[in-house]
Amino acid sequence: MICVLKQNVSGEREEQLIKWLKSLGLGVHISEGERQTVLGLIGDTSKVDADLIESLDIVEAVRRVSEPYKTATRQFHPADSVVDVGGVKVGEGLTIIAGPCSVESEEQLVGIAREIKKSGAHILRGGAFKPRTSPYSFQGLKEEGLKLLSVAKKETGLPIVTELMDIDHIDLFDDVDCIQIGARNMQNYELLKELGHINKPVLLKRGLANTINELLMSAEYIMSGGNENVILCERGIRTFETATRNTLDLSIIPVLREKTHLPVIIDPSHATGKANLVPPMALAAVAAGADGVMIEVHNDPMHALCDGAQSLTPARFDQLADQMRKVREVVK
Repeated sequence: MICVLKQNVSGEREEQLIKWLKSLGLGVHISEGERQTVLGLIGDTSKVDADLIESLDIVEAVRRVSEPYKTATRQFHPADSVVDVGGVKVGEGLTIIAGPCSVESEEQLVGIAREIKKSGAHILRGGAFKPRTSPYSFQGLKEEGLKLLSVAKKETGLPIVTELMDIDHIDLFDDVDCIQIGARNMQNYELLKELGHINKPVLLKRGLANTINELLMSAEYIMSGGNENVILCERGIRTFETATRNTLDLSIIPVLREKTHLPVIIDPSHATGKANLVPPMALAAVAAGADGVMIEVHNDPMHALCDGAQSLTPARFDQLADQMRKVREVVK
């Protein structure tokens, strides 16, 4: 349920209303817009007298929310959310996230980080813990990889995003600016609930075969715990098509624009699986209104320990970054 207040309501009267609503056993989510304040009522609202609330002279309207996700819906929060990732405002302008699929060495990571920063990247990505389909594939440097990410962060000033697979590892992520939840863990609800209790941004990837509503419900698990710093990421879904690694669903951008206030970024690297397909899909994502893109970059893709086939060289990434900024200027 949402309660829309009239304009120019005094802070004292607003506080009195909120206190009364909380006495009914409801949680109250406050969204301050330029013209209106919206109170999102969370909990069992079935017994709440909507007519009584709407009769109050400071209330403009009361509406019940039909979507199962409450804090993620745009009805609760009409304005677009902006998530601060180490000083980078995701949701304001075009955010470019780049880096290797997997952290391999200090020389490799710091070298790539320096190159992508020169090209205008805002956030460094890199996998320390790597979920792999085969148990015999490279699983990442784990804790050592996190240490190398911190070194690259110190050397370049770029905030870092990397994947968390197990909540028992959370203490190792103190220096990580944004925690990534991969496609395989999108519905790991116990993990999502734990992330709701920390004060750190979460980049939530859509699962390989999940609907948009399921993605938003996973975001709701995090947000209902109190952590509203969630970034949604489309990384391709599994379809019957085999020409690409996955099928990139760019229609998710306008759909999510209507449904939620959360920032939306696109990962064309995992979606296509082929380096030559990444630039056109990245440009298409920017043209469709994505808040950001996440691109895999490797200094020697032929010898990468993970996903070299979909990684751009620093030189090709530099060209793409310039093209993306130009497209953004045209469509913004």
